[in-house]
Amino acid sequence: MESVTTRTNEQAEEPVLYIALETGARKWKVGFSTGLGQRARMCSVEAGNLRVLWVEIAKAKARFKLPENATVRSCYEAGRDGFWIARALAEAGIDNLVLDSSSIQVDRRARRSKSDGLDVVALLDLLMRYHSGQRRCCRVVVVPSREEEDQRQMQRELRELKKERTALTNRIKGLLATQGIQLTERGLRIRVDELQDWSGRPLEEGLRNRIGRELARLDALNAQIGRVETERKAKLKTTEQSASVAKKLMQLKAVGPETAWTCSVEIFAWREFRNTRQVGSLLGLAPTPYQSGSSNHEQGISKAGNRHVRAVAIDFAWSWLTYQPGSELSQWFERRFAGGGPRMRKKGIVALARKLMIALWKYVQKDELPAGALLRA
Repeated sequence: MESVTTRTNEQAEEPVLYIALETGARKWKVGFSTGLGQRARMCSVEAGNLRVLWVEIAKAKARFKLPENATVRSCYEAGRDGFWIARALAEAGIDNLVLDSSSIQVDRRARRSKSDGLDVVALLDLLMRYHSGQRRCCRVVVVPSREEEDQRQMQRELRELKKERTALTNRIKGLLATQGIQLTERGLRIRVDELQDWSGRPLEEGLRNRIGRELARLDALNAQIGRVETERKAKLKTTEQSASVAKKLMQLKAVGPETAWTCSVEIFAWREFRNTRQVGSLLGLAPTPYQSGSSNHEQGISKAGNRHVRAVAIDFAWSWLTYQPGSELSQWFERRFAGGGPRMRKKGIVALARKLMIALWKYVQKDELPAGALLRA
């Protein structure tokens, strides 16, 4: 006796309206469709005008003869507008995706056509392919909550302030070097009127006034940096999730406030990882092999992840070698790369940074202490 099992889909698929937004500073190009192969409906909306966008969505539903309660799915590329559009669409009941721009495939011809209309069509195609099951056609950015995004502002501001201070300090040193004056960073605190050029004469009035104004900016930057660092110290004394993770990281030798707070607010305090590959991929420290025919070589790290943590991770790797020489990771680096030249050590420190960030993730999530690592007294 034969038994035949058949599956029938008697119910029609739920109607879905797909929306793609090409955002800009003045105008948004919006495309609507209900399925692959269908000609998209296009319109332009003033940037940030959500009221007009809701009206256009209603018109699109009427145009495609969809019910008012039809499912709406949208997408746009991550960019200068950040995540407020995603939050607004989510509050309106729209299933939205924020796509990583670098993961979108483009035509490889030397001269390819590009316009907002063509980009919208490409985004619509990616959106429909993604929801049809082709999840590898693009990369989706995880949207943080308002609180999680706000926690990152202080550390990023502090990093930018220190960059500005370095640039300002180098500019002042360069101006002094034109007069034969060589000063260290502490030497910048002397009085401008006391500066003398290579011949022992005081500086000219124009240069003296310019350096004075630059020093005033430097003092203001130092004051701002001090206030932000004081605010960070106060945050570390709270019971927030980010502060708890940072304090746990600082229990390890070689982990200072800069590394601990950056890793906490950027990834460990709110991101969820399923495996170690996701940790390396988020930081842009994943390898990128190139294999085609007889050609087979490594192109280096992808650099497609969080650049703020990646820079901190590489600096942290050098500190780890200094303060944790007895750990297995430090010994692994010494065996593999310490005997090589500067180029080999540079490659090795990037590899060590990836391993260290994975070890920190295991330490935070699973309480697995890195092998051979020491805790603070």
